[in-house]
Amino acid sequence: MSIPKTPDPALLVLSVLGADWNRFWPRLKDDLEELFGQVEYASDPLAFTYTTYYDRELGTPIARRILGFKRLADHETLAEAKLATNALEARYARADGSRICNLDPGFLTQERLVLATGKNFTHRVYLKKGVFADLTLIYQGDAWVSLPWTFRDYAAPETQEHLYALRSLYRRKLDNLKKQ
Repeated sequence: MSIPKTPDPALLVLSVLGADWNRFWPRLKDDLEELFGQVEYASDPLAFTYTTYYDRELGTPIARRILGFKRLADHETLAEAKLATNALEARYARADGSRICNLDPGFLTQERLVLATGKNFTHRVYLKKGVFADLTLIYQGDAWVSLPWTFRDYAAPETQEHLYALRSLYRRKLDNLKKQ
């Protein structure tokens, strides 16, 4: 018999996509910190060339920043993180409602990266309030492993380099938490 127990808290990570960074950054970073606490890890902008899906709405060229937050989060809060980032996207949107940035929150643990989404699909599990959990990557051995549905950008070495760094940061946080 399995006995339910609360898992270790997760590291809240966030992908920020945008083309006109001068229009929303660093003001957006301040708003994110107001919601989720201090940003402890922020990548430099990474060229986003994996798809043209966002070009029409966000403009070009699109770059991504990957963020990690200092405070660990309970797994139950992933849906609220997605709803909060959706509200920020709307607040920063143009007058016609089109977004100037795309915010994708997720939880990173020792075993996996799970992103929050409002879109249902076969491998996504419903959380609540219209939000689904997307198992994006798993960690096996000493490597991130892509799944058949993993978006190409998350499978890319330049993205995974940041996910390795974030996972190391997360493991240090867990070690410190367990020492307390």
